[in-house]
Amino acid sequence: MHVTSLLTVASLSTGSLAWPKYVSQQDEMSVQTSSGLVHGIKDSKYPNVRQFLGIPFAQPPTGSLRFEPPQALPASAAKKVVNNTQLPPSCMQYLNTESPGVYVDQILEFGLQGLNRTGSISEDCLTLSVWTPTSNNNQSCRSNELLPVEIWIYGGGFSTGGQDVPYQIPSQWVERTQDHIVVSINYRVNIFGFPNAAGLSDHNVGLLDQRAAVEWVRDNIVRFGGDPSRMLLWGQSAGSISVDYYNYAYPKDPIVSAFSMDSGTAFSVIQSVDTQHTNFTFVASQLGCANSSSPEAELACVRKVPAKDIEDSVANYQINGTSPGISFLPIPDGKVVFSNYTSRALAGNQANIPAIIGTNAQDGVPFAPYSPSGPNATLAQLALLRTFFCPATESIRLRQLTNRPTYRYVYSGNFSNIAPAPWLGAYHSSELPLLFGTYDNFRGAGPALEGQTSVAMQDAWVAFTKDGMQGIESTGWQEYEVLGENTVRDFGDGVAVKDTDLKYLEGLCDGSMPNYSA
Repeated sequence: MHVTSLLTVASLSTGSLAWPKYVSQQDEMSVQTSSGLVHGIKDSKYPNVRQFLGIPFAQPPTGSLRFEPPQALPASAAKKVVNNTQLPPSCMQYLNTESPGVYVDQILEFGLQGLNRTGSISEDCLTLSVWTPTSNNNQSCRSNELLPVEIWIYGGGFSTGGQDVPYQIPSQWVERTQDHIVVSINYRVNIFGFPNAAGLSDHNVGLLDQRAAVEWVRDNIVRFGGDPSRMLLWGQSAGSISVDYYNYAYPKDPIVSAFSMDSGTAFSVIQSVDTQHTNFTFVASQLGCANSSSPEAELACVRKVPAKDIEDSVANYQINGTSPGISFLPIPDGKVVFSNYTSRALAGNQANIPAIIGTNAQDGVPFAPYSPSGPNATLAQLALLRTFFCPATESIRLRQLTNRPTYRYVYSGNFSNIAPAPWLGAYHSSELPLLFGTYDNFRGAGPALEGQTSVAMQDAWVAFTKDGMQGIESTGWQEYEVLGENTVRDFGDGVAVKDTDLKYLEGLCDGSMPNYSA
């Protein structure tokens, strides 16, 4: 699907597009888009950042559009006014606080609004937000050059996540650098994003939301001073897996110019195996739709149930741990999720653009059985290898075989304001406060090394977005051409950045899986 466009971009060569004159000549806080006239805001803490919040990129997925792929906004949407002063609600989800864990007992800032409960949610959630420098305070505007754009896809196990995660708001990054734009998107999760109902022809609509958002950015970002020829699609965890799914789903038309995958690839097996659609039918039966005469009737019945009732039914069953369990995750459909990524890679069916791929040194810590004194080290290491490191290694190996340029990193920082218990280390997600520049916002300021590491990471990601391989290599980060070589960027291990190798850990992998079990 293609969201209605108000403009035609004549040339997409790097640096060839000019900053729209009316952005500085008229009211820079009002931008005309295909979604309407969008009014931005400024935060007094970050006066050089324009924030355009909660812009619809598709029709509300409600009523008959519930569980359907995102539908383009009508042309009449351009006549509307979008005037949001706060970040928008996230898509339907729930936070499980019954089971102890790192993100509900140690660090809350990776949850919606930093709450130890479910934050603001709505079924009408297909929105995105844009953070861009003010036109009077960035060099690119003054030099008549459009800015590179980073499109952020949040993680959350395909079950949670949103734009209003405290550690993942980019205002401070854009305020510091004044040289790029960040776009954060919403996409549907859990049963609303991955319903896998027998009556549907598309089962991974949450991933289709992501594509629709990228198309909207392509068609509208020039109005905010962004360059649609220089866009990085960047995600973490489930968001990172989403980026790799996207890589394989749109090999001939990726729209973006580069990828960044933080702790997750298509080989991170977080997928549904429910080929008989039994999970959706079970939930339907709990909602009074047990006697539906056909898959279509079942679907129609569930569409009439209030969204909160559906979410509560799923939440209650999943939190109770009743057996057999139910889940709503991406499922191979031969369209946007595939069952054999090795063969697709070797056949050349992934986008031929460069990528950053990396993991955190202690990515597995939150996924081992929780203990306030720290997890079993062996189980944490196995979780690291199985879910993150070995999948990344296999993805990189296949990219090397097929000449897809790749830059590998490991994040090793252990800073007490992000990791309040020393055993947390460089846990899953802990690199994000450094990339977003939010690391000092909670639990006090960190050491000088933390700020230095943040700057090194931010500048590398922006350089990659701006100038691709030439840009990232200008920071000293070299392409990772062969497994085992010492061109892996290590961030935060005693110094802001250094080069290392990962031979030992790579030797523990057999393809995308560990070669041992605990």
